Amino acid sequence: MAEHNELGKFGEELAVEFLQQNGYDILETNWTFQKAEIDIIAQKDSTLAVIEVKTRSSIAFGLPQDFVKPKKIQLLVKAVNEFIVSNDLDVDVRFDIIAIYKEDNTYKIEHFEDAFYHF
Repeated sequence: MAEHNELGKFGEELAVEFLQQNGYDILETNWTFQKAEIDIIAQKDSTLAVIEVKTRSSIAFGLPQDFVKPKKIQLLVKAVNEFIVSNDLDVDVRFDIIAIYKEDNTYKIEHFEDAFYHF
């Protein structure tokens, strides 16, 4: 597996732990629909959080959250619509980004709630 794939998988594992520690139930990881993949689908109370995880080994080329592009957002919206319909859910939906980057010898985690789309 390529090094960036391993870093991404590691970041997603960190994000799952972070969310669980903050009261979220993890419903799915790496859920796919057509060409879209949702990194994490989590729920806290009556809110479904659709979470894109971006992990970087440094911020030399920009902050991780800056790498979520409009095309990715479109795919996430399409995929979560399918998830909600196929699971017959009645929930509020929020799109979050969890940005993870290495600083010194530790990984920093930032959780941006309601990062880019209102349902």
